[in-house]
Amino acid sequence: MNDSPRVDYQTDPSRYKHWKLGFDGPIATLAADFDENAGLRPGYKLKLNSYDLGVDIELADALNRIRFEHPQVRTVVLTSLKDRVFCSGANIFMLGVSSHSWKVNFCKFTNETRNGMEDSSRHSGLKFLAAVNGACAGGGYELALACDQILLVDDRSSAVSLPEVPLLGVLPGTGGLTRVTDKRHVRHDLADIFCTTAEGVRGHKAKDWRLVDDIAKPAVFAQAVRERALQLAADSDRPEGARGVELKPLQRVIEPDALRYSAVTVEIDRARRVATFTLHAPEGPQPRDVAAVEALGADWYALRMARELDDAILSMRTNELDIGTWLVKTRGDAAAVRELDALLLANRSHWLVRETIGLLRRTFSRLDVSSRSLFALVDEGSCFAGTLLEPALACDRIYHLALPDAPQRAPRITLDEANFGLYPMATGQSRLERRFYGEQAAMDALRAHLGQALDADQAFALGLATSNPDDIDWDDELRIAIEERVAMSPDALTGMEANLRFNGPENMLTRVFGRLTAWQNWIFQRPNAVGDKGALKVYGKGEKAAFDFNRV
Repeated sequence: MNDSPRVDYQTDPSRYKHWKLGFDGPIATLAADFDENAGLRPGYKLKLNSYDLGVDIELADALNRIRFEHPQVRTVVLTSLKDRVFCSGANIFMLGVSSHSWKVNFCKFTNETRNGMEDSSRHSGLKFLAAVNGACAGGGYELALACDQILLVDDRSSAVSLPEVPLLGVLPGTGGLTRVTDKRHVRHDLADIFCTTAEGVRGHKAKDWRLVDDIAKPAVFAQAVRERALQLAADSDRPEGARGVELKPLQRVIEPDALRYSAVTVEIDRARRVATFTLHAPEGPQPRDVAAVEALGADWYALRMARELDDAILSMRTNELDIGTWLVKTRGDAAAVRELDALLLANRSHWLVRETIGLLRRTFSRLDVSSRSLFALVDEGSCFAGTLLEPALACDRIYHLALPDAPQRAPRITLDEANFGLYPMATGQSRLERRFYGEQAAMDALRAHLGQALDADQAFALGLATSNPDDIDWDDELRIAIEERVAMSPDALTGMEANLRFNGPENMLTRVFGRLTAWQNWIFQRPNAVGDKGALKVYGKGEKAAFDFNRV
């Protein structure tokens, strides 16, 4: 475990220190008013609406509150309560005093939060408008870029900028470079000027270069924001009269070597540097229709499990850096999982079911991009079926126990329709398509076994299992595989796994993560950025950065 205080990703609006959340019919307003004295860790002040991980934890929570507790909201307006400042980006002094791993994990979570906004716009009809009412730099502009539209105040001083290269010797690593080109289609030569000009671009030039969608004078800015927010809302299919679901605090017990929730358990073996994630299937009578789902609210298994797994992944990623291999297990009744999937698939257009599917989709994607080795273990008592098979398909390997002498006890896996596109990866593919490169013969063979409980030999023959040892070899094969894995270089494994997990078509999201993993990860370790005279280290001290001008 890290020596630093444990990071908790759970919060609620009553504890927010940085965001003000308000509602007006179909419009929600998230106003940035960051408390400069409330940084998550000591050693820096969050001046000029600069942010740290604590700010983004609140933002992620607020977005989920809007998704689930306020289904009537169709447009979210992000703006600022600070005079002449929208957001100045990630706090530079925080970056300067943080470890490399902290910076990378911070960037990854920030990335996932912004990607989640685009995910909600694409899948759930929740639209986002950045009302940029002051200086907007670095990560602040990246937050605006994640919105569907950007409206900039034309006050002759407010500008958008990505100053990381000229000021800090690093990159706009949470999607800035990628969204400027892939999303906003800023011409490459203009983007080159923009990303090497610390003061940024304002007014009509910002609009002409496609850096913002429109500008408005200060006297009419508020009116222009409301009109545009209502226009976005008109294109949304979020329900007008639905009653929201309160996201109650998670049932969670934190132990020195375990995290225990109602449907998820994480047990840590520190000597082996291994954690075991166990997902438990739903128990007891399950809802048969959306009315019963709404009555259960946050206690509905699918929503509860998604929230718990999401919290467990984030907690382990941040707080347990030396636990490099995660084993994924399931326990319970596969029939109950398949019953859940039938409900999800039949009611996927209902707002609450749709939002829950969205949370599951984003949570499984966190597994995909986690820099941990992932092994799924299909052993006795498993229920890897449908939705609960997705975490196994996200793994680097699947080990499936064969019990030739006791076939009635043999663990089985079951494909259902949920595995064929309900939870697409960042590539837009299902994990089955990723696994089999979308080859038609393989996909047809899988569909021919839809709904069948497959034992180890059948799963292995279909390519769903990496290995199918029997009970005589099971313990030894797993022990050797895990010991070999944890003995390898974590850096090399992270690079290898990221490459192998995303073998499908590239898109904006895969490029964002690829550039964060490779480019920014490398640049964050270079002396030009973090050396004694690196740009990040001397920023704000009145000193000039000393660069090694050799191109590498």
